Amino acid sequence: MSQLFFGFDGLYKINAIPTLFLSLGLLGIIGILLTLGRRLDSAMKLERFGIPIALLVGAIGFLIGPYGPLSLLPERVLNTWMQLPTPLLTLVFATLMLGRPIPRVSGLWRPVASQALLGLLLGFGQYVVGGIIVLSFLLPYFGVDPLMGCIIEVGFEGGHGAAAIMGDSFTKLGFSEGLDLGFAMATLGLLASTFLGSGLVVIARFFGWLVPAKQEVNNDLIDIDLEFKPLEQLRLLLFNFAFAGLAVLVGLFLLYLLRLSSIYMGDISKQVILAFPVFPLALMGSFLVRFSLEKAGRTKLVSSLFQREIGILSTDLLIITAMAGLNLPLLVQYWVPISILAIGGLTWNLVGMLIFSRLFFREEWFERAIAEFGNSTGVAASGLLLLRLADPRNSTNTLPVFSIKQLFLQPLLSGGLITVIAPLFISNFGLKGWTEFCGFISLALFAVAISLQSKYIKASA
Repeated sequence: MSQLFFGFDGLYKINAIPTLFLSLGLLGIIGILLTLGRRLDSAMKLERFGIPIALLVGAIGFLIGPYGPLSLLPERVLNTWMQLPTPLLTLVFATLMLGRPIPRVSGLWRPVASQALLGLLLGFGQYVVGGIIVLSFLLPYFGVDPLMGCIIEVGFEGGHGAAAIMGDSFTKLGFSEGLDLGFAMATLGLLASTFLGSGLVVIARFFGWLVPAKQEVNNDLIDIDLEFKPLEQLRLLLFNFAFAGLAVLVGLFLLYLLRLSSIYMGDISKQVILAFPVFPLALMGSFLVRFSLEKAGRTKLVSSLFQREIGILSTDLLIITAMAGLNLPLLVQYWVPISILAIGGLTWNLVGMLIFSRLFFREEWFERAIAEFGNSTGVAASGLLLLRLADPRNSTNTLPVFSIKQLFLQPLLSGGLITVIAPLFISNFGLKGWTEFCGFISLALFAVAISLQSKYIKASA
């Protein structure tokens, strides 16, 4: 059946076209069609309801993938695509800070602190929920691997990119199913973030939870972006790709220094550092490049429009390539455990959004909570998308607060240090010990957040 895929499979055999060119060529065509298709009226309407077009294209990719019912996509193409989530995710994080001014921390430290505490609580709580479910039910009745206690955080908090990165770690630790189960959980998280998150925004409008929109539209695009001629736009686009690439290079350099330091550390620390991915450091690179441009007064070289488009396209391609490779037979085999874990993780995130956020935040609670819900259920892009639905005119301070918080939390969760440490800890000390540790951290975070909010209320009284 794979020969039916536009004849590319046969063409590869006859003319020996390198698989890399075939795979990247197909992905490039998909990217161009996505970029153009997003401008269509029907696609824009779907985006307004929180349904990314990449999710629909990814579903088509799953149907024609090697494990889908049609099996039209050549397996060698998919094998190449499965190597792309890491560089695509790195590019996403390289654009996060480049396209917008660095927020001024003065006056925002308290909201950032409470936002970070909620994000940490949701992330560590996902390990607690996953550990309890696996220890009390899945392990005795289904005999699953204890490392499944990590799947909620990897899939929900980290998304497809983190699942791809952690797949190698899972395989080395004897949990080869971790990659596909991580992809499945990430897909379920993206679906939940998309449909449930947009539904929550509708409910918030009905109950009046949203901050009233300002009359002025705070457009984050620079006016000059829309005035350039085609050649100047091409020049600006090349500049923006170059700056994003520079942010990635800075991240790679930081990772090189980090790994260089591992030769002076113990075995467990060395394992953690060697497994640490580059994309959280690419976010730091994005910040440093933007900071340098602001200090040099050359921010006009960076277009918020182009940086956002590069980030969105990279996220879309990441979702599509990951969904196309979903292992259907394995998912059928694990559908009960993965469903139970997904329901548990989603319930925890909803409790965090609807209950904890009201205790942690005094103002703009829904906008800040929906952004964190999207980030902790789908990916950072999902959080920004839901925030755009809830606060289309930037009437709140949620965007700068969320952006600053990402700088501190991304190196820890969502594929960062804690995500890397978790499976190593479980393999060496057991799932029970890791669950208890995360439970203690979660209780401490909750206590600190409540204490911080109480002091804030007293100070403003």
